Amino acid sequence: MQCEICGAEIRGKPICITVDNSELQVCQKCASYGKAVDKRTPVSRKISPVVRKVPRTGNRPKKDFFDILKDELLDNYDQIIREARESKGWSQEDLAENIKEKASLIKKIERSEIVPEDSVRKKLEHTLNIRLTERVEVSGQEVSHFKKDTTLGDIVKIKRK
Repeated sequence: MQCEICGAEIRGKPICITVDNSELQVCQKCASYGKAVDKRTPVSRKISPVVRKVPRTGNRPKKDFFDILKDELLDNYDQIIREARESKGWSQEDLAENIKEKASLIKKIERSEIVPEDSVRKKLEHTLNIRLTERVEVSGQEVSHFKKDTTLGDIVKIKRK
C-alpha cells in the first residue's frame, strides 16, 4: 500500500488521518500533517423515524407538461387589459388593489414594458373577465423518442462505466 501524501510504500499498518475533512491512509512520516482518526465505532442513539403521511392524490390523469406551452399570450394583451379596466371604470391603482399587486406593475403591463407572469395573468383574467391567452395548435411536429446528439448527461454516464 502507498502513502496517499508522499507516495512511499507503507511498511506495516497505515495510519489513518484527516486533512481538511478528508480521511487519508498515510505512512509514519506523513502522519504529522493531519489529525489522527479515532476508528472506534460511535454509539448510535436510537431515534424513532418520523413517519409522514402523504395525502393520496387518487387516480387523476397525469398532466402533460407541454399542455402548458400550448397557450400563448395574445399580442395585444396590453390593449385588452386597458379596455377591460376602463370599461369597469377603474383606475390602474384600483385594479392593482383588486388583484393585490403594485400599481407600477399594472402600468408597465399596460405599456407592454413587461409580460405578466402566469399568476398575475390569471388574476387579471379572473378580475376583468377576459382571456389573454389563445390555444395554439401544434402543427405536424412530432417528438422523437431517440437521441440525436450526445448530451452532457450521456458523457457523465460514459465516465461512470
